[in-house]
Amino acid sequence: MAFLRSDRRENIEDSELVSRYRFSHDTSYVGELFQRYTSMVFGVCLKYLKDEEQARDAVMEVFEKVMTDLKKHEVENFRTWVYSVAKNHCLMALRKEKTLRPHKENYQQFVREIMETDDPLHLNGASEIEMDKRLEEAIISLNEDQQNCIRLFYFEKRSYEDIEKMTPYDYKQVKSHLQNGKRNLKIKLSQPDE
Repeated sequence: MAFLRSDRRENIEDSELVSRYRFSHDTSYVGELFQRYTSMVFGVCLKYLKDEEQARDAVMEVFEKVMTDLKKHEVENFRTWVYSVAKNHCLMALRKEKTLRPHKENYQQFVREIMETDDPLHLNGASEIEMDKRLEEAIISLNEDQQNCIRLFYFEKRSYEDIEKMTPYDYKQVKSHLQNGKRNLKIKLSQPDE
């Protein structure tokens, strides 16, 4: 192995690898931890995401996060900590997916209403997956007030009155944020892919 030197890293305790990485920022120490725990992290990701490809991607994202977070956090038990990081990463991904995308049965209706057309998925030749990604990016590009109102109204099926109670916005502001958010989404989704 290229990164094994005289210190025989496979014989070094996890805590020592973490300590050495924090001191030197030498990624080969995390590489050893990656080799030790990839299978476990993949298992955790697969358990939550239920898709092998997503789980593989999540493993890489988890270890990228690990490299950053180890510089900031004291970690006593790496195995337990990386398990928690993987679990939390997956839960956040699932929460984000749920928040950003309306329920499947409402999705087509949502896009149709935003785009004011009966055939939004064929807009600019976009497939449903491409349209889903573009919609997610478009929503993220809205200002926070518009994002909040769009998510609550369309994704959580809240009424204007509910949104008014749940947020600092009055009725007119809710209506304005929804109208402006919808208009901005339509503009963004109508633009050709970059």
